[in-house]
Amino acid sequence: MKTRAVVLHSGGLDSTVCLLMAQQRGRQVLSLGIDYGQRHHIELDYAIAQCKQFEVERKVLRVGWDKPDRILPSDRSVQELGKTISPAFLPARNGVFLMLACAEAAGLGATEIWIGINSINFSGYPDCTPDFIAAFKSMLRIGVPRGPRIVAPLLKKSKPQIARIAGRFGLKPTDTWSCYRPQITESGLSPCGRCDACVLHQYAWARS
Repeated sequence: MKTRAVVLHSGGLDSTVCLLMAQQRGRQVLSLGIDYGQRHHIELDYAIAQCKQFEVERKVLRVGWDKPDRILPSDRSVQELGKTISPAFLPARNGVFLMLACAEAAGLGATEIWIGINSINFSGYPDCTPDFIAAFKSMLRIGVPRGPRIVAPLLKKSKPQIARIAGRFGLKPTDTWSCYRPQITESGLSPCGRCDACVLHQYAWARS
């Protein structure tokens, strides 16, 4: 019997590569999206399309909370991104996502939670670090006895390394969505090309 895995999957580069890695390693995969009122809601549409393409089961949980407004910086270099906590950082987001995935896993009988966070080319998000994952695992052992295993296969990979893995899966730069500030153009919604997420996305593929 295949190992059942819940993969936190937003439709972005990292989470999509994580999803395909879990599938490649023989897991029975559920793609779990979180609709939390994000500005870049288009990412959920990309995730749906990816799941159809790769024949992966998809589920979206809808969560409402009073998120603080965040400044979305633009035109920063890759070297600038990791110097301080990002102004766009949403406190507790990844902790909430992981706990929701654990709750979903309990209902499904899944024994693994996969998440595509990474800390190389650090973008200023404290909940994408090895320390955060280690602490969450410790908490989980206490709060959810015999709970699912947390798998973060990209944690110590650089963005270009992740883009290279994506390429091996047949993905192109336009097959995932990372932009925080979509722009309406004559051809529809397009990435802004200036926010931190776009900067890292462009960097990843340019160096892959």
